Amino acid sequence: MSNHITPEHLEQYTKAFNSDRSSRVACDAVTSNGLLKSCKNPAAVRKNHHEFSLTLKQGSITNQKQSGRCWLFAATNVMRFRIIEKYHLENFELSQSYLLFWDKLEKSNWFLENILDTLEEPVGSRILCHLLTDPLGDGGQWDMMANIVAKYGVVPKYSMPESAVSSSTREMNRVMTELLRNDACILRQSAKDGSSRQDLEEKKAQMLEEIYRMLCICLGEPPKTVDMQARDKDNNFIQETGLTPIEFFKKYVDINLNDYISLINAPTEDKPYYHKYTVNMLGNVREGNPVCYLNLPIEELKAAAIAQLKDGEPVWFGCDMGPYINRETGIMDLDIYDFQDVLQIDFPMTKAQRLDYGQSLMTHAMVFQGVNLTENGTPTRWRVENSWGEDSGKKGYYIMSDEWFTEYMYQVVVNKKYLTKEQLQILDTETIMLNPWDPM
Repeated sequence: MSNHITPEHLEQYTKAFNSDRSSRVACDAVTSNGLLKSCKNPAAVRKNHHEFSLTLKQGSITNQKQSGRCWLFAATNVMRFRIIEKYHLENFELSQSYLLFWDKLEKSNWFLENILDTLEEPVGSRILCHLLTDPLGDGGQWDMMANIVAKYGVVPKYSMPESAVSSSTREMNRVMTELLRNDACILRQSAKDGSSRQDLEEKKAQMLEEIYRMLCICLGEPPKTVDMQARDKDNNFIQETGLTPIEFFKKYVDINLNDYISLINAPTEDKPYYHKYTVNMLGNVREGNPVCYLNLPIEELKAAAIAQLKDGEPVWFGCDMGPYINRETGIMDLDIYDFQDVLQIDFPMTKAQRLDYGQSLMTHAMVFQGVNLTENGTPTRWRVENSWGEDSGKKGYYIMSDEWFTEYMYQVVVNKKYLTKEQLQILDTETIMLNPWDPM
């Protein structure tokens, strides 16, 4: 066999294509209308209804715009739900820009401390390359959000509203990334020249002051105190002044974030079920709690999520927001695109194989606001609150089929009171450290 493409191969490929009528028809459709639109399966649209046996009522849909703050939007959507319910409000929103500010500052410190901890690593080492690839991207995890809130609290959106930069973070991220890489170069060179750890820490403090100034310029200075002002459904005015952000969180959100546990489903050989995991060098607040996952079979994630929804509380989750999703209809279903008939191809990889071969990973965080259950309690579809504005999906809401949940859901965060006795016991076991580049 030849190890390159020959003219004979091309002739064979051309003949096979032109002799296949279905391929020629598919070519006409796809080149005229686009791949996904041509593969869209009407039957999958018809079977997914925006009606659910269990539905929670939320305020107006939010919009992260051109930013990667889905995890913060999902978290504030979970927290504001409590305020809306407790005070009988039509709508309320917490400031995602406020949390973004502190996350960027803490991630900068996290990155620089990691640089100081890896001074012996040669340039080009895998660990150093990983650190330098994305020092302070927009993404994050539930535990990282909890660390930020524990340290800095939350504020109403009107106290620190969106800015041009918070709504489109790419330019700020690019400049800050270049600055942090430059800072890393300075610290490593200073260490090479004989600077003490104390001298390096002093340099780092000056660097963080520069970062803080840049964040204030881009996002605005975060408030030190805030007022609570809202009108409930009975037209009663609620007002309280002079609260610190931490006081505001404790009184109005009133949630113990330490009671919430991340359950993941990663069915790969290197991550046996019923163990506790963390990820090396993943975090933001240096003194905060580490990221923690319990790896469980997918049906146990579903059971925990359903239990929390039945108690009237939404569920934060992380999934792969890429495959088999139609943004126009808001449908997440394995049958939404008929690639097999249009392209005559199939994708037989398992969930574990997709993780192992880089085909799938957690990319987006959203919130479950409902689920449709059969008479025997089996879920068929899930109601998803997204943060892409009302023009995406059905007025901002998506439908996730239960089959899609099985294949592309990776994480749900639930109160530990919904865990079984056996699951709770895992929390007392030794934590297994995953590599920084692990898909989890």
